[in-house]
Amino acid sequence: MVRVMDVVLSGMQPSGKLHLGNLVGALQNWVKLQDEYECYYFVADWHALTSQYIDTSRIRENIRDMLINWLSAGLSPEKATLFIQSMVKAHAELHVLLSMIVPLPWLARVPSFKEKKQEVKDRDLNTYGFLGYPLLQSADILLYKTQYVPIGQDQLPHLEITREISRRFNNIYNKDVFIEPKPLLTSFPKVVGLDGRKMSKTYNNCIYLSDTPDEVAHKIKTMVTDPARVRRKDPGTPELSPVFQLHKIFSSQPEQDEVVQGCTTADIGCIDCKKILIRNILKVLEPLWEKREHYLRSTGFIDDVVHQGTKKAAKKAQEIMYEVTQAMGIDYGYL
Repeated sequence: MVRVMDVVLSGMQPSGKLHLGNLVGALQNWVKLQDEYECYYFVADWHALTSQYIDTSRIRENIRDMLINWLSAGLSPEKATLFIQSMVKAHAELHVLLSMIVPLPWLARVPSFKEKKQEVKDRDLNTYGFLGYPLLQSADILLYKTQYVPIGQDQLPHLEITREISRRFNNIYNKDVFIEPKPLLTSFPKVVGLDGRKMSKTYNNCIYLSDTPDEVAHKIKTMVTDPARVRRKDPGTPELSPVFQLHKIFSSQPEQDEVVQGCTTADIGCIDCKKILIRNILKVLEPLWEKREHYLRSTGFIDDVVHQGTKKAAKKAQEIMYEVTQAMGIDYGYL
């Protein structure tokens, strides 16, 4: 008997090169989930356009690099469905149909709408695409009858609007077409960047998965540490150093204890502390780099992965869209 697994869906925007935060915060978790659920992982290229619609010159390159990194991190097309959002047109179709029933205030109240508008000053975000971002996200999720979405606590409002849209559609058309997806709450470690802020392409403070070993080492060596350690003999406070925050993720407990002891007593210098971190981060990245080299030479394989993943995703999406159009009474000639 074939085991029926619950569906998990998640996606990433191809807004730039993937970095260490993406690996630790999402990819490593995705790899674990693919063994336990029926997983759909998609490149959210339409979502990238909601804020980067003017300059699209690097999206194609970013998509390919993203897929290479996904495979290099351990995602398997044999276990998970990997596809590109815009290649499954049903995402846009469901988005349009849902837009007919969703009240505008629902979209405007999503926390990230106001937050991002305040943060981003170099682009005009007064567009429907940006306002409708949560609706497109809901369409992505509902299109596969997704049971679980892996998110952090701060993303719960995004999922709640999807649950509300699911209920509203089912109530209006008196059909149980959509299910209400549940959060698969994950504790994502905060990966600090080179300057102590959250690692982000926006801040240009990242260690990228495509960096070379020398680039990784150089970036870590130039990281800021406890400002109180002006001289080698000055004791420091590890918690004040972004380097130590990375130690908490990548170094063993004995190594962390060694760093705390050495820093607070000035027995070791900041360079010694950074050398331990460099060694441990390279241990994580080296297997990924080895696979990256393989996939960079396997253009045909990447194309095949996308083709097969898109074909599978489109088939499932078409089945759900048939239910949607039947419920709405507009299924004339759909299949």
